[in-house]
Amino acid sequence: MRNRTLPFLLFLLFSVLIMTLTLRAEAKSCKPSGKIKGKKPPKDQCNQGNDSDCCEEGKYYDIYKCSPTVSARTKAVLTINGFEKGEDGGSEAECDGKYHSDDIPIVALSTGWFNKMHRCFKNITIYGNGKSVNAMVIDECDSTMGCDKDHDYQPPCDNNIVDASRAVWEALGVPKKDRGLMDIYWTDA
Repeated sequence: MRNRTLPFLLFLLFSVLIMTLTLRAEAKSCKPSGKIKGKKPPKDQCNQGNDSDCCEEGKYYDIYKCSPTVSARTKAVLTINGFEKGEDGGSEAECDGKYHSDDIPIVALSTGWFNKMHRCFKNITIYGNGKSVNAMVIDECDSTMGCDKDHDYQPPCDNNIVDASRAVWEALGVPKKDRGLMDIYWTDA
């Protein structure tokens, strides 16, 4: 009996060691690439629609040039964004320099996932709240800059953000009062 237990225990120990090293490597794969110092927005210059944050004077914000590796189940945080003129999204969409209706399922992805515009006009499938929706990538949720006019005086995005229009949240069946932040996963459609 002892001869059978030892190989199993060694296999189990080896498996745990491999999983631990893999998770550590994955966690280290996208570290902050620096920080920016927050500046106080000029009066009435930070749109706080959709519960958006404004930069705080003197606070340091992490910036990222990367995002976690894309997989068949890429974990992310879904946020809500306004893509229409005058909304909290700030300026025009990066992919085409235009504003877009919040009535269509569209998203902005963190800098690393946006991949220097390589995902422009491509669809992703978002899974959350027990449902799924396809949405088109039209913008970048900038993880490298923020706290300026171009970014509506909002902090840089984290590296794991899918910033979605109202239509995405509606398709996922999330009540208006619960919109803001939600753990999701997504994949290229």
